[in-house]
Amino acid sequence: MVGKSQLAKGVEQFTGYPDRFGVLSDLTRCVGCRTCEAACNEVNKLPPPKIPFDDQSVFEKKRRTDTNAYTVVNRYPNPKPGGSPIYVKHQCRHCDEPACASACLVRAFTKTQEGAVTYNKGVCVGCRYCMTACPFYVPAYEYNDPFSPEIKKCTMCYDTRISKGGIPACVEACPMEAMTFGKRSDLIKLARRRILEHPHRYIDHVYGEGEVGGTSWLYISGVPFEQLGFPMDLGTKPYPELTKGFLSMVPAVLVIWPALLGGFYMFTQHREEMGEEEEIPENRED
Repeated sequence: MVGKSQLAKGVEQFTGYPDRFGVLSDLTRCVGCRTCEAACNEVNKLPPPKIPFDDQSVFEKKRRTDTNAYTVVNRYPNPKPGGSPIYVKHQCRHCDEPACASACLVRAFTKTQEGAVTYNKGVCVGCRYCMTACPFYVPAYEYNDPFSPEIKKCTMCYDTRISKGGIPACVEACPMEAMTFGKRSDLIKLARRRILEHPHRYIDHVYGEGEVGGTSWLYISGVPFEQLGFPMDLGTKPYPELTKGFLSMVPAVLVIWPALLGGFYMFTQHREEMGEEEEIPENRED
């Protein structure tokens, strides 16, 4: 079956929520217009970006998501002779079995039956274990407000759109139809069909089908994903199996947390004040 060669043997298949939704990003269609970024900014009522959405200079450095940008588009050179640059949209992957949820001491994250991974700021204590656990470096923390901590990330427009029968704002706004929203199982079939029908356009890999046990955000591409900044050493085992050890620390952490919180604030406040965007690391070292 198409795509199976890239799906490692022994992958742990998530069996809950069989009708969960997802998004398929076709990187051969994205032109880097950043319309998706603008739509995300508007629907989430985020501050205007430092670099306007129509300013192409933003592609001079690789960006990662932060508290003011839940999705970012990065540009990569095309390894094929004469090929156009390749643009990659980065946001929460909405893992089938999210590491952020398993690492969270107070269960502030939830994998919904619709497929989105949501966050409840009302119970968050700011421990930031979710940031450490996430294999894609997605959760962003508001460092300058530690006594009312809040993690920021894409929620697949769950509250504003999906739960009301709509689709994510970025998907709806894309003029190139580079993204398709639907049932995850159908999206995998669509991805495999495109690969089968256009073998010279796509590589034989649906990224997110098996990585970390599967994600709701899937990708297909015309060049190997390792050349586009995608982590390739994540394996196919769900990350909760690697983060559940945190839970044994809950009693001790909750006792000492109030004292540590003030220290974390003093240590990290300067980082936020610098206001410098962080670059996506090329390789993750575990």
